[in-house]
Amino acid sequence: MEKVKVEFINTCSCCDGYGDVLRDLAAKHPQRIDLKIYYMGKDFDYLPKYGPISRGTLIINEKERFDELSRRVIEGAVKVALDTAND
Repeated sequence: MEKVKVEFINTCSCCDGYGDVLRDLAAKHPQRIDLKIYYMGKDFDYLPKYGPISRGTLIINEKERFDELSRRVIEGAVKVALDTAND
């Protein structure tokens, strides 16, 4: 079964709650989600792949990008990715 690669670029303290949501989802599906959280100003690995980012951004499988985030958006995007990984 293919793992879903979930990356989150945390740009401010307001986004910390989204990191918690993602960690909870990864804990529920440890064999299916590969989670990486980057912290702007601390981590720079994401810059060559995605360039400069100025707001909290969720990236799934290095293709789908979400920057209008809420708990519902995050959970929905991860669910769709998990469902399509099953196909």
